[in-house]
Amino acid sequence: MPDPNSVRVAVTGGAGFIGSHTVEMLVAAKAKVLVIDDNSHPCGEPLPHEAEIVSADCGSEAAAKALIAFKPDVVLHLASKGGVQRAARDPGEHVKISLASTVGLFDAAVRAGAGRIVTASSGGTIYGEGAKLPAREIHKPAPLSAYGAAKRSEEIYMAALGLRHGISTLALRYGNVYGPRQDGTGEAGVIAITCYRLLERAAPRVFGDGGQTRDFIYVTDAAAANVAAVFGRVTGETNIGTGRETSINAVVKRLVAESGRHTKSEFVPAREFEVRRVCLNPARAHRYLHWKARVSINAGLAATWSWFRKRHSAQRAAPLGLP
Repeated sequence: MPDPNSVRVAVTGGAGFIGSHTVEMLVAAKAKVLVIDDNSHPCGEPLPHEAEIVSADCGSEAAAKALIAFKPDVVLHLASKGGVQRAARDPGEHVKISLASTVGLFDAAVRAGAGRIVTASSGGTIYGEGAKLPAREIHKPAPLSAYGAAKRSEEIYMAALGLRHGISTLALRYGNVYGPRQDGTGEAGVIAITCYRLLERAAPRVFGDGGQTRDFIYVTDAAAANVAAVFGRVTGETNIGTGRETSINAVVKRLVAESGRHTKSEFVPAREFEVRRVCLNPARAHRYLHWKARVSINAGLAATWSWFRKRHSAQRAAPLGLP
């Protein structure tokens, strides 16, 4: 493992939900950190003062210049251009913008002399339906959505770039990441959205029958996986999950109990392009990254509810509209 004190890490999306937690951990590990973020999805928390921050789209020339000047050892790509439903509204545009930005970043990483690229991928969308659960990395990708297809395309391009230039590359296939600092007013992130709706005295909203399952992973566990990937040497694709699946109904029921409210869910039609079950086998991450999820779903939900409740109390003077 490289000496953290000498490692220079560029993090795209470092001001966002997962990125901000990751940057904090990298700085705590004494890595030199450059954050590249266009501030389209800020988490609202200040980043450590030790981190250098550049406000730019990750695929822009400004980002490329910042990378070349910084000379990173590792580029950690966490920036995202939207989720499954946003991509579904205009799949062609999503794929075009997402891939163009990511390809621009990866090419800039090569020009900057990076020796390793780690990218955030999606175990929840890449495997599609029909995988034997918990899904392993050897399962053939079968994404149903433009979002999943774009993520898989990014993986393929990064791997090809690595082979061509002798760069170490790794795609982290996350489960459904949740926790403090997630946006509760967007269209993705059922846990954050449910917390926000409960605090606004609205009924939890469930798409479909709520029996669909996800592999929920707490954000500090995901951030720890990112840090392990930065300092690790494993290449290819690696699942970042718990190996356990939890239904949407079970999550909502637990959050309602945390809130102390007595309310029933509002069931609305299921959304397109969403798989029925997600569960990821994390054995490869255990073996090669020496990483495993530490936070149980119940402990994570309690901590997430507590964070949203405190934040909501502080923001009552300027309430936001319901998602």
